[in-house]
Amino acid sequence: MRNEVTFCKWHYRFLQKCFRGRKVVKAERGKAREQFYTTYGKHCERVDSQCFGPDSDFLRQLQFFYSPQNISDFSTLVEACRSLLQFAKDSGGILNLVGGSDYLSKRALVDYRVKSLAYACIGAVHHNRYQFKDELLSTSLDSGSSLNILLKAAALLIDPKLPWSCKIVSYLLQQNVYRIFRDVVITGKERLNSEGRVGKVSLMETLLVLVIAHTGQGHCVCPKIDLQWSFTSQVLSIPFVWHIFPYLKEIYVSRGLCQHYLHNMATCTHSYEKVLPADISVEFPGYACLLGNLLEAVGVALARPTRPYDMAIDFANVATLLLEILPPIQTSKTGGREENSVAGDDDMIIDDAPAVLPLSKELEKQISNAIDPRFLLQLINVLFGSSSLVADSSKDKISDKEAAAVAAACSFLHVTFTILPLERIMTVLAYRTELVSVLWNFMKRCHENQNWSCLSAVSPYLPADAFGWLLPLAVFCPVYKHMLMIVDNEEFYEQEKPLSLNDIRLLIVILKQVHFLCYLLINGFTVKSHCYSSNNY
Repeated sequence: MRNEVTFCKWHYRFLQKCFRGRKVVKAERGKAREQFYTTYGKHCERVDSQCFGPDSDFLRQLQFFYSPQNISDFSTLVEACRSLLQFAKDSGGILNLVGGSDYLSKRALVDYRVKSLAYACIGAVHHNRYQFKDELLSTSLDSGSSLNILLKAAALLIDPKLPWSCKIVSYLLQQNVYRIFRDVVITGKERLNSEGRVGKVSLMETLLVLVIAHTGQGHCVCPKIDLQWSFTSQVLSIPFVWHIFPYLKEIYVSRGLCQHYLHNMATCTHSYEKVLPADISVEFPGYACLLGNLLEAVGVALARPTRPYDMAIDFANVATLLLEILPPIQTSKTGGREENSVAGDDDMIIDDAPAVLPLSKELEKQISNAIDPRFLLQLINVLFGSSSLVADSSKDKISDKEAAAVAAACSFLHVTFTILPLERIMTVLAYRTELVSVLWNFMKRCHENQNWSCLSAVSPYLPADAFGWLLPLAVFCPVYKHMLMIVDNEEFYEQEKPLSLNDIRLLIVILKQVHFLCYLLINGFTVKSHCYSSNNY
């Protein structure tokens, strides 16, 4: 009892001390504010270019008393930024204005002031986003509005040519700046008018382009941040973000940022639903919005002359896991049958599964349109078109690279088969890619070497103890079946296309063994994945 009383007294004194401390700080900030107004004017009317130098107290005082909740402070910050932009233009650049003649000797002080000012500008936009929601995504760059002044100042301060650029962006990333951008974009999106945006770039888009370029690679020294607060989770999960920022999409694809951010997602050890922010609405779940935006961006990346193999692997793995949790697309046909077909009078309808809330029709359309035949053709050609991969496939031993390509392609296609109508995609897979021959060559060698486990070892889609033959066979069979529907006797027997007669005999052996394994599993027998071999059955 005595210990509890002692703890309560200590806790009470601690709260009193905190309260008094905050009260003192508030009073000191009030004094600093009044002193600032006396020296520089409430609207910075007595500010000159020397006020932004390292020897001036102008920025130090402003940053000490500034509060985003104070309307007067907001106006003061806007006027300070207006002066900053003008003096930077007149003095030959922001480095000369803020760094002075000897920036290196006062670098720590200058960098601290610059990063605080940049964050204050972005924070001020975020705090007043509802007030400026009609202007947040405006492409009118010549406007002298408070919002434009703040965004222009922030963009100027993090220019990649400046020596402090990485330090400033690193600080912004530590403050979860992408979450701030997300709030601003979602607020502005409600009033966005898409008319007249072609060829124009908004200031918010310019700011995003400057920040996403900092990936910690090359000359950039920015640290890697948690995926939960990254560009991918916070911004790419905004519905139709590329329709809002087309220039951002161009930069994201052309500068290799797509490959970098995809790799970060592919190496994530958590469920994507756990690292994504709260859904905007039931019809726009974050993972589905992310999937739609990734599909659009990767579609552009695959159409470029340089199509990185590693990017295709990472994308296929990430997209597979996102497609897995996607509800059925109501507007499509699956397996050639209408999902919304009307049941007959004598049909028994059994629906014990929990109701799945449908996606927005626009979001469904974005996803289904993105996975078109051309997209699948380009993806499969990248995954299986590598010269080193072709060389590996001619050897008896299966390399990790070949297994990874087969696992990624089959995982993505297997899930896609359950979402899109098969007649829409089977023709391109069967006749315009080498999918059948590549998969058969892979399965044949796995069977001969008794090495099906190589697939489970490199696939995030398959459990470690999964049967390695399940995935390639589930993709190979429907595509091969589609080819057989058109092949005539001459092609099949004389030309031995698409498979030789000897290969068909081996395929029958494999299918028999697979059917026997399935029979054992269905009837409750325990079969270990490594038990599958030609010697056992």
